[in-house]
Amino acid sequence: MSGTPTGTPSVEQVTAALARVNDPEIKRPITELGMVDDVAVSPEGAVHVKVLLTVAGCPLKDTINRDVTAAVGGLPGVSSVEVELGVMNADQRQGLQETLRGGQAQREIPFAQPGSLTRVFAIASGKGGVGKSSVTVNLALAMAQQGLKVGVVDADIYGHSVPAMLGVADARPTQVDDLIMPVPTPSGVSVISIGMLKPRRDQVVAWRGPMLDRALVQMLSDVYWGDLDALLLDLPPGTGDIAISLGQHLPNAEVVVVTTPQEAAAEVAERAGTMASMMHQRVVGVVENMSYFVSPESGEKLEIFGSGGGDRVAATLSQRFGYDVRVLGRIPLDPSLREGGDAGKPIVESDPTTPAAQQLLAIAQGLTGRGRGLAGMQLGLTPTAKF
Repeated sequence: MSGTPTGTPSVEQVTAALARVNDPEIKRPITELGMVDDVAVSPEGAVHVKVLLTVAGCPLKDTINRDVTAAVGGLPGVSSVEVELGVMNADQRQGLQETLRGGQAQREIPFAQPGSLTRVFAIASGKGGVGKSSVTVNLALAMAQQGLKVGVVDADIYGHSVPAMLGVADARPTQVDDLIMPVPTPSGVSVISIGMLKPRRDQVVAWRGPMLDRALVQMLSDVYWGDLDALLLDLPPGTGDIAISLGQHLPNAEVVVVTTPQEAAAEVAERAGTMASMMHQRVVGVVENMSYFVSPESGEKLEIFGSGGGDRVAATLSQRFGYDVRVLGRIPLDPSLREGGDAGKPIVESDPTTPAAQQLLAIAQGLTGRGRGLAGMQLGLTPTAKF
């Protein structure tokens, strides 16, 4: 069908415009996902588009409506746009799942596959209270600012705080049968957390080993992440079940150890790094958080929590592993860092010129700009014969 003499667009032209509209959760064109059910163009240029939502009550249906209206309304000869929202039936949802999984019915962890190009960074600490979650969300946003597609798994099952820090504390993921869509954030980073899968935000998680392992696997395999450049996991503090499960399911993960300068924190941080190495994961560096505080009156650097913790952890792990583990950065104490987390506006976006934000941006650049390296990594090679 071609355009009419009055200059109204053809159905093909409208469909081409719709191909530039991405589903806000899946991040792929709605035409590719089978979401465009019908397109009609009247001789007067009135366009009717029926879009099928993945589920009833889709939380981002207003975004889809707006984006479709804008894409079609921008075509020459369009006098009006009417968007009708329907809902996929069971067969259509099954087809969508097959499309997203590339025809593979069995769920698997895509980041553990040999051909995966996603860099997986596990952010670990020996103890709580060192700012590990703040480091995770700010590194994720800093990587997104580099133009990378980034996802975050809040694997701190008991202390899940990442959604609040990203400004989506009350958001719930869309579920297409047994396939879960990660929650998009204003920064473009996608996130999933066990807190998002609970019936109520204030519900307490009281799980042990097998359930913790299943929760981690679910957030990695049952969630449609799409093609990510980087996936960051905010691990619980210590060397417990989740750290062990991560080593089993994602041995290719690169581990970043977060510590503070004092002796007690450094000692337990070394254990977190050693656990990662025991699980055949490479420790790529140490981040020293709360390194110092700059007095607003005198400009003097005050080492409130002592000094040398990051250097000690890096030196000890380097000696144990036989390869260089360096200090990736030293983040100063900054009220804006805490305030940004509380408000759901991380400092790398809300106040990027501060010394803390600059350190976080530099750490992110250092992580994504370096090669993976093979030292400390499990190659998965098994000798089959003697020569």
